[in-house]
Amino acid sequence: MKSGSSKRVAKPSRSGASRHAGRRGPGGYLERHLQVLVHSLGQLNRASLSALITAAVIGIALALPAGLYVLVDHARQLGGHWNETTQISLFLKQDIDTGRGEALADTLADKAGIAAVEYVSPQQALDEFREFSGFGDVLDTLESNPLPGVIVVQPDASSPPEAIQSLLEQLQALPEVDIAQLDMEWVKRLHTIIDIIQRAVITIAVLLALAVLLIVGNTIRLDIENRREEIVITKLIGATDGFIRRPFLYTGFWYGLAGAVIALLLVNVSLALLQQPVRRLAGLYGSDFQLGFTTPGMVMLLLFAGIVLGLLGALLAVSRHLRAIEPE
Repeated sequence: MKSGSSKRVAKPSRSGASRHAGRRGPGGYLERHLQVLVHSLGQLNRASLSALITAAVIGIALALPAGLYVLVDHARQLGGHWNETTQISLFLKQDIDTGRGEALADTLADKAGIAAVEYVSPQQALDEFREFSGFGDVLDTLESNPLPGVIVVQPDASSPPEAIQSLLEQLQALPEVDIAQLDMEWVKRLHTIIDIIQRAVITIAVLLALAVLLIVGNTIRLDIENRREEIVITKLIGATDGFIRRPFLYTGFWYGLAGAVIALLLVNVSLALLQQPVRRLAGLYGSDFQLGFTTPGMVMLLLFAGIVLGLLGALLAVSRHLRAIEPE
């Protein structure tokens, strides 16, 4: 009877060992992580209201810098559209005839940083002035055409103000050019304002990222305190810190992911509300500019940032508070 009973005890021991050994492979490792991932989601589902409030706070913290970044990006695109209207007018010297003026225009068309070139001959300039000025009778009394040839240069729309200013100085130095004119002050102001706002967005993003870390960390800390007895019992039966840490990390993962999704919804809803007023304002200036929604790249970046901040906040909280819980 004793030997038979010992054999019956030995059989489940061997089968349990084989099952445990079978789970040590990559498949078993992934299976355990998947179980903990789903289990942590179930824990949040049981505390749905508090979890939703925490995710909403994270979402608001992520939505503010994300929304400002989208607006700055649209402002930079709008500045590029305005750059297309920037022109450099090259007033040629009086002794430059039409042939030399056209040859110079053809040469400038191949120059880097120039999108388009148009040559206006002295006769064309005189005809346009007569048509729009209302002084046609006075111009007929002139013995010669006082207007010089003009080359209108369209800089590349993607060129920054510094590059356009450098191009202006190069064109002014040409021997055929008498005067080169360009109104760059408003373009410089626009790009300066955009740079200031962009740096402010980066600062706000860093501060709110720290806020997300504190939110997730404090939430995980409270969860650890609520499950203190469970953690103590788990340590008594030999569980490692890594095993105990895992569900809290996945909880931070879910908080970060949910917060990022909420942030995306808030940003896109805000852009949708601004769409019509911005379209009307652009129409007043003869532009078809309109706000776009978040790009796929922005979506991936925001999801990645939310998940990383959630995991990092959970890791910091667990690493700090888990060591303080030991069986007595």
